[in-house]
Amino acid sequence: MLGPVILAASRSDALRRTLSAAPVTKPVVNRFIAGESVEEITPVVRSLAEQGLEVTLDVLGEDITDPAAALAARDAYLRLVDALAPLDLAARAEMSVKLSSFGQALPGGHDLALRNVTEVVEAAAAIGTTVTLDAEDHTTLDSTLAVHAELRARFPETGAVVQSYLFRTEEDCRALAAAGSRVRLVKGAYKEPASVAYQDKGEVDRAYVRCLRVLMAGSGYPMVGTHDPRLVAVAQDLARRAGRKPDEYEFQMLYGIREAEQFRLAAEGHRMRVYVAYGTDWYGYFMRRLAERPANLGFFLRSLVTRT
Repeated sequence: MLGPVILAASRSDALRRTLSAAPVTKPVVNRFIAGESVEEITPVVRSLAEQGLEVTLDVLGEDITDPAAALAARDAYLRLVDALAPLDLAARAEMSVKLSSFGQALPGGHDLALRNVTEVVEAAAAIGTTVTLDAEDHTTLDSTLAVHAELRARFPETGAVVQSYLFRTEEDCRALAAAGSRVRLVKGAYKEPASVAYQDKGEVDRAYVRCLRVLMAGSGYPMVGTHDPRLVAVAQDLARRAGRKPDEYEFQMLYGIREAEQFRLAAEGHRMRVYVAYGTDWYGYFMRRLAERPANLGFFLRSLVTRT
């Protein structure tokens, strides 16, 4: 029951200001946020790669309402590409982007976001890596999938993200599971109405399995975004049934969550990618992490009490 409350709070500017100003907050946030600048996260990327993990990098920021801020978000990703280039980690490090940070919600935002993200995808391709378009709330999905289709015409490895709690996602998976596609399946982390999304956790989990079955049986490359041990086991079973080799799909988990499981999967020969977010605009991302798992909220509250 707390999840919807926390998701609603993620849109509260007043709570954002309060938590951001609290001195006890930042050390707790650091569990989930790898740093504030590209200079701070570069050693994190190198360390994870050296330990056998792969990475996708997210420059935090979303819901941009200013064209200048959209350009700044684009430039932040271009700086990230410049930082990744000398690391020679193209095979292990890709990027995740939210089109709302590139101006998707502005007037003419679809075309603006497409122009901005195309520059990032071009730069990423030049150093031998890829970009995945993150999913946001359901009102942005048609635009995001249209941008994805346009990008794939030139850069076929551009990835898409789908969320199992949306009623439409199983059909979207059928459309996306084509040869060469890269599709990350997650449960969903936005507050969505009952008219478009499952509200019960059990229904979301069952939808996840249905969607994962479609992706594993398809011709694309499934990216299994979950921390749920049951769904990890289901994914392994579906991959075996589909005759997939370990390099024909991957698991993805968030930085700072279930780290021992990440290393276990990597040690067993699975491709294991860590979603590493960084930047100063951490509030919305952080609140969604609390909403996803009660354990995260408990950790946050215990840390606040201890540090207070």
